[in-house]
Amino acid sequence: MKPIQKKLARYTAPQEAKAKGIYPYFTPISSEQNTEVIVNGKKMYMFGSNSYLGLTNHPKIKEAAKAAIDKYGTGCAGSPFLNGTLDIHIQLQDELAEFLGKDGVMLFSAGFQANSGVIPCITGRNDYVIYDECDHASIMEGKQITFAKTLKYKHNNVEDLERVLQKCPLDAGKLVVTDGVFSMEGDVAPVDKLVEICNRYDATLMVDEAHGLGVFGREGRGTCDHFNQLPNVELVMGTFSKSLASVGGFIASDRDTINWMKHNVRPYIFTASITPASTASVLAALHIMRNEPERNTRLWENTHYALKSFRDLGFEIGNTETPIIPLFIRDNDKTFMLTHMLFEEGVFVTPVIAPAVPSEDTLIRVALMATHTHQQIDFAVDKIYKCFKQLEIM
Repeated sequence: MKPIQKKLARYTAPQEAKAKGIYPYFTPISSEQNTEVIVNGKKMYMFGSNSYLGLTNHPKIKEAAKAAIDKYGTGCAGSPFLNGTLDIHIQLQDELAEFLGKDGVMLFSAGFQANSGVIPCITGRNDYVIYDECDHASIMEGKQITFAKTLKYKHNNVEDLERVLQKCPLDAGKLVVTDGVFSMEGDVAPVDKLVEICNRYDATLMVDEAHGLGVFGREGRGTCDHFNQLPNVELVMGTFSKSLASVGGFIASDRDTINWMKHNVRPYIFTASITPASTASVLAALHIMRNEPERNTRLWENTHYALKSFRDLGFEIGNTETPIIPLFIRDNDKTFMLTHMLFEEGVFVTPVIAPAVPSEDTLIRVALMATHTHQQIDFAVDKIYKCFKQLEIM
């Protein structure tokens, strides 16, 4: 066996979990993504989805996707830079730019590419990338690729961010990158304070709104809007795979920054464009999100209801204030075992272990949709409480 294959063969954690019957990943779902799904022929309540507004099966979105396939086909067969720009791509870019109050928007085939491509593109050897220690993996990927110097600040700690910024030369380029909503813990970045500090130290701020779009702000404009800071955040990134019921991502910014990135971001230039069906789906979802604010209202009603239920029962849920509710377990094996037990009880949740979180902070992640009923939430809370007690986690 060759050295690389020999090294890879030593990775046996998945096999060990499978041998114990508690391997939780790549679970095949044979139905649409909804509050109820079918797994192995069995109906389960879905509490592991990022479809916060419950739009993935909306008839208008499905109709838009089908119509786009009929008109444009199934793919673009090229990148936006060359032959892969369609008129509906331009329409989506323009509508998103207007929605967010920015000069322009670039579309990506995946949200991960937006972060991992933009960060190294706009920073260089004499610049600094400063990131929250709990930022998403796509931000971590981007800071690993950049030639800039990288510095970390403590999670949501503005005093520590200021300490880090004081280390940087006054005239150096400084990019501060943070999640708006942190996808595992469910807590929110203090965007207003980040803007104030970045302005004080002449630093550019980039906010990842993957889990904030559709959840916070006017008509779902995100955490930057929630803090009334959308005009003051230089780069706003987002995805289409959560509230907007499709797949892909975007970056919104000023005219000069967009002009530079359109001609220099490698994942944008060298990756085929987001598909026609996906683009049409996002456009339809954006219109529904803006025209049906009651969905956001129901999402927050469910969030407050579930948060109170978990807190009243004594669960440790950290600082979450969003539809993402972490239930801390702090043990890898018990996290997998609990996930398996809940699957057997008809509740689909997702386990979160290292490296997504530190090994001492393992958890199961409960995610809410606007379309969940209180009865479904009660069922899930009851089953989760039962399994926690059986494993002596409470």
